[in-house]
Amino acid sequence: MPMPATPGPTAAPSDSRILIVPPPSRPADSDPTAAAIHLAPTSSPAFLCYPERVMATKKELLSNPIRHIDIRQHNVVALVDAMQSMAYSSRDLARAASIYERMLRDQDCGVILCLAGSLISAGLKQIFVDLIRNNMVDAVVSTGANIVDQDFFEALGFQHYIADELYKSGTQDGELRELMIDRIYDTLIDEEELRLCDETTEKVADSLPPRPHSSREFIRAMGAWLEANGKTPEKGGADSIVYSAYQKDVPIFCPAFSDCSAGFGLVAHQHKRQDKPKVSLDSAKDFYELTQLKIANPTTGLFMIGGGVPKNFAQDIVVAADILGNEAPMHKYAIQITVADVRDGALSSSTLKEASSWGKVDTTFEQMVYSEATLALPLIAGYAWHKKAYAERRERRWSRILDPVTV
Repeated sequence: MPMPATPGPTAAPSDSRILIVPPPSRPADSDPTAAAIHLAPTSSPAFLCYPERVMATKKELLSNPIRHIDIRQHNVVALVDAMQSMAYSSRDLARAASIYERMLRDQDCGVILCLAGSLISAGLKQIFVDLIRNNMVDAVVSTGANIVDQDFFEALGFQHYIADELYKSGTQDGELRELMIDRIYDTLIDEEELRLCDETTEKVADSLPPRPHSSREFIRAMGAWLEANGKTPEKGGADSIVYSAYQKDVPIFCPAFSDCSAGFGLVAHQHKRQDKPKVSLDSAKDFYELTQLKIANPTTGLFMIGGGVPKNFAQDIVVAADILGNEAPMHKYAIQITVADVRDGALSSSTLKEASSWGKVDTTFEQMVYSEATLALPLIAGYAWHKKAYAERRERRWSRILDPVTV
């Protein structure tokens, strides 16, 4: 390979077999480990001395924030309409977009949004905020990480950051650990800031009556905490799913709520209280509350991003309503965006047609979209937004139905 022009290698004495190669000068965005190496042919063993890479600082690594896509700025209607005449996943996506539009135009339909996977850290938060604020979602079922570690985390004033190719590769994870930086594939998070998020959820727990709470009740208290502490758009803060849902009375459920920053906060809360009365989570109350919504609003549609617990939890309320003596219909509409493979037999990958065999989802308006969420969601949600499918929808404010619920 050709020798680098600047700087050149330094040759050792002629009887040596060592070639020292200094790092090349490079632009700021190039690979920091790159170094050109040249060794002339020799019959004797050779030793190469590679330059030591200078460890990046935490400030340098956490300098390029994730920016949330704004579907209001990108009219995708013509693009998605054109995809109807294509094939494979493009046509599936176009059909899913038309089903979501139909779901929103159905005045009887209550829309349940299900979130699994690392979605907020990926730049999708603003989409969910816009769906909530424009009555395009009536309830949310999510993993705790999306709601607490990512959305509430950003509401506190923190951010997620873009990892460059070197750190995305995973070869420097030990270095990240030394710096207290956590990695989600190509995204970086400040662990010290996450600890502050944990501590804030402990404060929320401390403020609640010492009894079992549904995750919905706890998350609503998180929204109240943001308002009371000025962490709102009106006070110059970032908008969030938690706060927009608090304002719009959209209930948020996290069935596996302890599996996130809230879990750390609750552990600290309970440890501090020891044998005294304390806050705890009642997952059965979560299930009961969401089932009450199905009973109160029999026509429902599911918009599922990923699978896992949120998917199964939302689907199962049809069966739960039946067990409670209410003949609630199957979910009339259902869309799932996923990359899971049905052949592994897991819930995340099970098709919506399969859910029909369990009496959970009607098959007339259902569509699986096999795509990574950051690609498919902006198109499906943006399509409904720009077609103004939400224009005639009324606020349901389902949290008000649930506030009196006691178990």
